[in-house]
Amino acid sequence: MAKQKLSLNELTNEELRDKLKEDGAQYTKMKFNHAVSPVENPMRIRQMRRDIARMKTEISKRNSTKQT
Repeated sequence: MAKQKLSLNELTNEELRDKLKEDGAQYTKMKFNHAVSPVENPMRIRQMRRDIARMKTEISKRNSTKQT
């Protein structure tokens, strides 16, 4: 069962920043918990890190299109 792709185009800039902040906090917490005791699915950590990178890229892309 494949995970549905994160749709960033539908989010506004503010929603995107809020989601980035929430996911960043969740990622930090998950990473810490994994260091203390192994989590059920360590691949979820990788997926979350990649989703955060996608959100940062989308924010950067939107900012660069505004400036030009």
